[in-house]
Amino acid sequence: MGSGGQRTTEVPIGGVEKVPDYRHGAPVGLKYVKRGYHLLISHALTLALAFLAAMGVLELANMYQQGELTRMISVARQTDLTFDLLTFVASVLLLAFVAATYIASRSKPVYLLGYHCYKAPQHLKVTYDWFMNHSRKSGAFNDESLIFQQKVLARSGLGQETYLPPGIMAEPPEINMETAREEAREVLFTCVAEALKSTGTKAQAVDILIVNCSLFNPTPSLSAMIVNHFKMRTNVVTYNLGGMGCSAGVISIGLARELLQVHSNSTALVVSTENITQNWYFGNDRSMLIPNCLFRLGGAAMVLSNKRSDSRRAKYELLNVVRTHMGQDDAHFECVYQRQDKQGQPGVTLSKDLMRIAGGSLKANITTLGPLVLPLSEQLLFFCQLGSS
Repeated sequence: MGSGGQRTTEVPIGGVEKVPDYRHGAPVGLKYVKRGYHLLISHALTLALAFLAAMGVLELANMYQQGELTRMISVARQTDLTFDLLTFVASVLLLAFVAATYIASRSKPVYLLGYHCYKAPQHLKVTYDWFMNHSRKSGAFNDESLIFQQKVLARSGLGQETYLPPGIMAEPPEINMETAREEAREVLFTCVAEALKSTGTKAQAVDILIVNCSLFNPTPSLSAMIVNHFKMRTNVVTYNLGGMGCSAGVISIGLARELLQVHSNSTALVVSTENITQNWYFGNDRSMLIPNCLFRLGGAAMVLSNKRSDSRRAKYELLNVVRTHMGQDDAHFECVYQRQDKQGQPGVTLSKDLMRIAGGSLKANITTLGPLVLPLSEQLLFFCQLGSS
């Protein structure tokens, strides 16, 4: 049974645990709908006041066009109607206080000024044939593992122009801390330099720096490497997120949004990458071979701002960020797991049920986000369908 009494189809995982099968149209959980409407209702007072203010302005404009305001002023003068000065001043001050409180309490805008996606140099390009030949030469894989990798690669959707870091491409591969740092420097420094250049932002103008990388977290941190290389200010606010998987990029944007609500007139730099040098798997466990076929060299950086003066040159404005955490469930928690195989080789395991689990998480998140972005007509249609099901 799902939340709110909703029934879900379940399939076995490993013969023990069960996860809802979201591929066959399982009903959405009402708790995620309620969460989205909670966010909507939390702004209900602001929306109501804005609506009443708009109605008041329209009514005054209508009275002015019809001449009613002029007649009221004329009647007031003819009857010697006067205003109590103290009451008038108090009313004006009260309105000013309410307006100032509203302006101070409303959320600050978050603008995307620009971004850059990393593209590696040509000498790091990898084709299918090169990948398979390199895997054979390494001597780390048996015939069954090589055949399995070839099948996964053919079905992965990756093209013939993906890229690998120098440490993995070396013959034999050089898997150590220094080659991992080399990969991080190449990706991070290039992305940051190009993102700052495209937006005309100086490194010293960055107020908030957030870097995320799940599998490589050295000391000094990746954020410290960027601060040192670009000589950023001593009071720059930095965060380094690790171990958060494929969601880390969106989580970093959510963190940047929260920080930009606190720090006025600020610029945030968000950098997202995944370092694969030290996590390339040299073994024969199939669940740990899949990342070798899917993960490649890459990264991105984006510049965000809450300055209203940047609204004209911004590409987008961030309106809503909704996070749905499914880590309380064991199947979700273990679907991507860094570990060692029986021979002690480190790597990352991808569960065979990863796609179904990811689909369920995405469905729950979109259900929460729906009330914030869908028009009222679609929301009413959704509730009618939900009530009839």
